[in-house]
Amino acid sequence: QTSRAPAISVNAESCIPAGLRLGPVPGIFKLGKYLSDRREPGPKKKVFPRGDAAVFQVRMVRGELVDEAGSSALEWIGLIRAARDSREQTLEAVAELPGGQIFYRALRDVQPGEELTVWYSNPLAQWFDIPITATPTHDEKGEERYICWYCWRTFKYPNSLKAHVHFHCALSHGRAFLHHEH
Repeated sequence: QTSRAPAISVNAESCIPAGLRLGPVPGIFKLGKYLSDRREPGPKKKVFPRGDAAVFQVRMVRGELVDEAGSSALEWIGLIRAARDSREQTLEAVAELPGGQIFYRALRDVQPGEELTVWYSNPLAQWFDIPITATPTHDEKGEERYICWYCWRTFKYPNSLKAHVHFHCALSHGRAFLHHEH
């Protein structure tokens, strides 16, 4: 997923129970690297994992989450979008031990039609040196905003700021704000 491509979403076709574990997540783990405050919706239709449209429907089959083609989560787990904040988050990224394989776990029952979105659990965020907190300020219209204290760039969502500090802020020099009191 790049900033120019339409957003891809993975939606539940049936109820996904709280605590269900997906994974492991294959490849290099860079959750949030392409996270943006903006969400450009793509076409809303059902597709198979090798298709080029934007929405995947997944459902429970014999206790496993599969897509419409019956493919396991390993085929499409990388398409699950990073959550911009805790209100839209349905899954959390977890590891059984530091440096171990990463899985996604349902934080609550995910209802049919709901999009799957994921963000780091606090222990995993600390392991990857991803900020775990972000304190909002309010702009002149009274809307919450999150400001990078290294470069002063402003974000609408806390996880967009966290991803910026970790992956993109040239002034942070890799210093996350795990214990920053601002």
